[in-house]
Amino acid sequence: MIGRIAGVILHRARDHVLIDVRGVGYIVHVSERTAAGLPPVGQAAALYTELVVREDLLQLFGFPTMLDKEWHRLLTSVQGVGAKVSLAILSTLGPEGLGRAIALGDWASVRKANGVGPKLAQRIVLELKDKAPSVMALGGALTIDAGDVAAGGHAEEPGIEPGPSAASARGRADAPAPATGAHQGQAMADALSALTNLGYGPSEAASAVAEAQAREPAAAMPALIRAALRLLAPKD
Repeated sequence: MIGRIAGVILHRARDHVLIDVRGVGYIVHVSERTAAGLPPVGQAAALYTELVVREDLLQLFGFPTMLDKEWHRLLTSVQGVGAKVSLAILSTLGPEGLGRAIALGDWASVRKANGVGPKLAQRIVLELKDKAPSVMALGGALTIDAGDVAAGGHAEEPGIEPGPSAASARGRADAPAPATGAHQGQAMADALSALTNLGYGPSEAASAVAEAQAREPAAAMPALIRAALRLLAPKD
């Protein structure tokens, strides 16, 4: 299983990228959101990958963080959701937005993705609602960017690595500052953990945190917890 690929970008398109790994070019299918965030042609890039094997086809699908990849794994476990539909959903909502939509039962937001009808959107929300809290709780830990192979604009020992644990093998001292999504994911994960420690069920805690974060997207963890607790407070 190819779990991570790192090399130099030879070609970029809206839905795939060609990465040179020591003289071999790999076509990696990505969401439009991921493609837009990749560096220019000629620079180093790295993606976590999922290899789809069929009788007549081998395809690599790439993700900038383990959080994206984990959501992809869950999405494709739903009947009717293939790899391309999963990428369309992640492109439309992003991992944090997807977690928020599922926690809130907001199938209309999932419906906005290309190739997703109302019935499929409802099925996704229904089947993943109980699984979403565990992924949201790990959001901060899973938003490690696979692209930290770049140093000074060139590839640093590009190559294929066997799994997600390869990312932790490198020292993190020279890692780039996390993106806004990573901060957001960490705040949501910490708030969700705090609420479950207080005795709230995972689903109700996830729903409250998601709603609080939707109201205050830039809220730090303490503010997120306070807002979620207000939402969970018994109504008179």
